Amino acid sequence: MERERLQNYVNNGDKAVPTFSDSEMQRRLDAIRGHMAQAGIDAALFTSYHCINYYSDFMFCYFGRRYGFLVDHNIATSISAGIDGGQPWRRTFGGRNVTYTDWQKDNYFHAIRGLTGGVKRLGIEFDHINIDTLNLLKAEFPHMEFVDIGAASMRLRMIKSAEEIAHITKMTRIADIGGAACVEAIAVGVPEHEVALHSTATMVREIAKVWPHGELLDTWTWFQSGINTDGAHNPVTSRKIEKGDILSLNCFPMVAGYYVALERTLFAEEASDEHIRLWNINCAVHDRGKELLVPGAKCSDIAKELNEMYAAENLLQYRSFGYGHSFGVLCHYYGREAGLELREDCDTVLEEGMVVSMEPMITVPNDLPGAGGYREHDILVITNENNKGNTNITGFAYGPEHLIVKN
Repeated sequence: MERERLQNYVNNGDKAVPTFSDSEMQRRLDAIRGHMAQAGIDAALFTSYHCINYYSDFMFCYFGRRYGFLVDHNIATSISAGIDGGQPWRRTFGGRNVTYTDWQKDNYFHAIRGLTGGVKRLGIEFDHINIDTLNLLKAEFPHMEFVDIGAASMRLRMIKSAEEIAHITKMTRIADIGGAACVEAIAVGVPEHEVALHSTATMVREIAKVWPHGELLDTWTWFQSGINTDGAHNPVTSRKIEKGDILSLNCFPMVAGYYVALERTLFAEEASDEHIRLWNINCAVHDRGKELLVPGAKCSDIAKELNEMYAAENLLQYRSFGYGHSFGVLCHYYGREAGLELREDCDTVLEEGMVVSMEPMITVPNDLPGAGGYREHDILVITNENNKGNTNITGFAYGPEHLIVKN
């Protein structure tokens, strides 16, 4: 039986209330088209969560199917699977969508073919596309040249617009609310997962109030205790909090593909002298790091200076990862702007409009006094508007004076 290769879900319901203005979305498309014109790229096929979301305002759900956003010099079209019905069309900026069915194996590429007539040079995301998809593209379009557009798109995304900064700022307030909910739920004998659930539910409810037309997905909390604090991304468990435990809260509200974070070191009821000493050192590194986030500073230089602070305390060997990274359209599984990382191997220079975290972390092994993972995390907007060179949009307190929790 012959079945249709494409389905039409255009006008299936009303268009969703967009996250950003039409002028903001058009600005993004104009910027990438400017790069395409300079690079001689006829069209771009974006395939990653972050780029599809950034250019279309549509966040897809993979589930074993390919998605795309095809941008040429005149039109932009989302490519989605039939399983999602009209939701991709309702979310896509501009309203152009092609939906392919499952009835034939290559329907995704059939949809691309209908949008790329005359295209000789196609931009694809080298840092995202997998070997299987690349080989299939080469087989389906043997006369096309495939060139990278992922790096250029990432560079453009690093500089946030005023609308993006306003969006991220509202989200950091919600992260602070999630942090307060964590503290509220912390008590000796309470399992990690109960603390995390309370925090996440609190953030989701607040997101629903602030963005009443938004999609509520992917907000989460990692809350770790004791040995589980040794890694920044250790999953939540059912371990129960014990008196004197080192604790780590990690609140991550997600709104329209944008991600922010609040991360803090805490203790349950009491902390040893060595824990307090190490905690204060990490807070001092955090404070100095925020001072270094100014226009013109090089990421690698920031990392090197903060390394010296740890080294002076004989703690550098316990440093866990880079000191911070870019924020915007990203997630732990969506991807992020890897060209803006506060690490020794990144020479990116900070510019006005970038949004960067400062999040020093040390992990002291479990057999030593003061054992555990220490991490403080703020988000800052790089700006020339004040004498400090940045605006800290995180408002949650940190340090021993505030976060030895005695509920």
